[in-house]
Amino acid sequence: MATAYTPGLTIVERCRVARRRQLPLAGEVLVGAGDTVAADQIIARTELPGDVELINVAHRLGCLPAELEEKMLKKEGDPVAQGEVIARSTSFFGLFKTECQSPVEGKVETISKVTGQVLIRRPPIPIELTAYIPGTVSEVLEGRGAVIETEAAMVQGIFGIGGETLGEILVAAEGPGEVLSAQDIGEEGAGKVLLGGKSADLAALRRAQEVGAHALIVGGIDAADLEEFIGRKIGVAITGGEDLGLTLVVTEGFGDIAMSQRTFELIAGHEGRRASVNGATQIRAGVIRPEVIMPLDGAGGGPAPVAGEEQPTLNIGDTVRIIREPLFGKLGRVCELPPELMPIETEAKVRTIVVELENGERVTLPRANVEVIVG
Repeated sequence: MATAYTPGLTIVERCRVARRRQLPLAGEVLVGAGDTVAADQIIARTELPGDVELINVAHRLGCLPAELEEKMLKKEGDPVAQGEVIARSTSFFGLFKTECQSPVEGKVETISKVTGQVLIRRPPIPIELTAYIPGTVSEVLEGRGAVIETEAAMVQGIFGIGGETLGEILVAAEGPGEVLSAQDIGEEGAGKVLLGGKSADLAALRRAQEVGAHALIVGGIDAADLEEFIGRKIGVAITGGEDLGLTLVVTEGFGDIAMSQRTFELIAGHEGRRASVNGATQIRAGVIRPEVIMPLDGAGGGPAPVAGEEQPTLNIGDTVRIIREPLFGKLGRVCELPPELMPIETEAKVRTIVVELENGERVTLPRANVEVIVG
């Protein structure tokens, strides 16, 4: 039988994690190959060009565009302050003056004698790139950044919102089947990565945001609560750019779904340790999973496997998660991988899989309806 590949979700106690950290524009790289870096250490920096402000100076002075240059008090390349006079027109032997002030701070970039307009570019926007994970610089990307590697425990989620953040893990729920309420989140959650259980409602999300928690990890989430929290409909393409002050990682899916016991115990086992969390999710070509990376103190037990190095395959005995209704979110073990095509309810013939659920029940499903739990 040909090898069967399927989407995979990494939940592993120890692996080698590499993250490519790259500036959007060329800049200055501050580290070298072999350097040891902290998660919040700045490893590269650059400046993005500031926005531009277009001012119709000729119109404001009541002159022709061709006359603009002689009335300008500033030349191209000159810096200007907000409110500073950049052009002046006089009449009646200097008795009357008309002035044009700059509405912004910046630099005169262009003076047009054709349109009579002046373009002022605002100050550049500094961009600083952190390592995100503590570890070693394995490769320097000339003028752009570096690749950071570390040994860590790692959990990938199904869905998330919010970008990269750091914080100590704090267990906020008693177990993977417990619903996290607002009352469970105290002031001690400030700056922490909170581990919930089954789910969190809108009040809990807002409470986590209010106390200043950096991230929240839960099994399931209600779609309506999440949309109310972020203030818009949930996009199906990509998340991670939300500016909410809180990163959310959902490990199982939408709805009232208990977190996997294995996932809960793995994260809870690192309570008090600092984790790197990213809620960015991309559900299309080049899939991006939200993640919780928990760096380990040191190597042990031989070389660690590289996270995401190979596309996962289905094998007898693998743990899988069902990703279609009516058993969405259920975990089970692969019992059989029938080689022949089998008919399903739609009368289509597909490759199937037999999965034994945690309660002992065996179900036959299309292979496209499951994902492997890697690790």
